[in-house]
Amino acid sequence: MRPTTRRLLRSRATAASERSASEASGGSGRRGRGAAGEREYIGDRPPTYEPEPTVLPTADPERLGDLVPDTVLDGTRHGALTVRAVSQRGDSGRFRGRPRGDALLTAGFGTGDEGLLLVAVASGSRAAAAGHLAAREVCEWIGGAIGRSRARLVEDMREGRRSALKSGLGRLTARSLGRLRASAAQQGLDPADYTAGLRCLLLPADPRCQVRLFFGVGPGGLFRLRDGSWQDLEPSAPPGATVPGATVPGGGLPAGGLEAGVPPGAGAGGPSAPGGSASEPVTPPFLFRTSLAEPGDRLLLCSGGMAEPMRGERGFRAVLADRWSGAEAPGLADFLADVQLRAKGYADDRTAVVVWE
Repeated sequence: MRPTTRRLLRSRATAASERSASEASGGSGRRGRGAAGEREYIGDRPPTYEPEPTVLPTADPERLGDLVPDTVLDGTRHGALTVRAVSQRGDSGRFRGRPRGDALLTAGFGTGDEGLLLVAVASGSRAAAAGHLAAREVCEWIGGAIGRSRARLVEDMREGRRSALKSGLGRLTARSLGRLRASAAQQGLDPADYTAGLRCLLLPADPRCQVRLFFGVGPGGLFRLRDGSWQDLEPSAPPGATVPGATVPGGGLPAGGLEAGVPPGAGAGGPSAPGGSASEPVTPPFLFRTSLAEPGDRLLLCSGGMAEPMRGERGFRAVLADRWSGAEAPGLADFLADVQLRAKGYADDRTAVVVWE
């Protein structure tokens, strides 16, 4: 059976339940066709912007490597897990010709039961011209750091060493943001503009280890779909909390011996900015959470552009809960269509990663 046929049958079979969700939400769950007749939407009327890309960002012929595609789609099987991931430019960015400010990295380190999957989602400042570059850079740096620390991380996750994991990953996160400040100084940019939020999931391949580890800084969302209901797992940070080890002087290894492959003194990855700005404390709170997976769970890590409709539109949550509750993960094309579900008032970039247990 073709995926489109299977999708149509599934849609018909669940129409009644979706209508019930729409009525219970006071209309916020209504569904219809977009302006181009191709996209579903939630709400009384479709979003104002067109549902497809319109304006490309202006390109510099000397810096074509800075360009990012409108949409990135990825997926993998990792041990017993199935992962689907997409990062897409929002309707507002498409209309205004802004580059996608979200970055997505999926990287597998090690093999067999010693394998570790990192999923990193970063969001650059929408107002900054180079925000998308900062997001990409912080993903690449944290990816390298996690890869070099893979063996110790896998061991700590198996043994449930939560304190060591929190301390070490907090320091790695601080150093990632410190690297951005140093990079901004090297490029003559304002460090306040060349920055990004960062959210990561660590997923061990060992089927005996059911730990799912989230860490990062900045806005976004962490949700779990269990028994047909969404749970918001976003960690709460104490008022005034900051990233552990936020002052990045340019030296020292993370606690617990993480990232042993990085020599002392590597620090933020470059020289300090004039006036010591690369050593200023990081203000965002460090977010950390571990959870134990159960068969049938769906874990969603997302940027702010996806988290906002998840929290603000009951009908949006209901549709995705229905589509992602099946025994099998959707194919890449179907997953992209799911994440593209539209809702008026939500036009930012969307990055979403879902893990099927």
